[in-house]
Amino acid sequence: MNEYDEIVINTFLKRQSQLFDEEVASNPEEAEVFLEDCMAVVLKDLKEVRDYFEEIGTDIASMSDNDLLEASEVFPLPDGRFLVVEA
Repeated sequence: MNEYDEIVINTFLKRQSQLFDEEVASNPEEAEVFLEDCMAVVLKDLKEVRDYFEEIGTDIASMSDNDLLEASEVFPLPDGRFLVVEA
């Protein structure tokens, strides 16, 4: 089970609308449970994001780094890491 720190949880709470039309969590506890339920991953850099998508079979060969950053599933974190939430 992943453990999500305060940065991850707060970033997801603030930016969840980039992936969902409606709020899926209204407080940190709900956000953590939601992230655990959908097995969201925290990755250290954009290379790991690219590697993750390739490992799960997503066709990203033609995507630039900017395209990856704009993907609704990718949440850049203030400390340089990335949260990937598969809806």
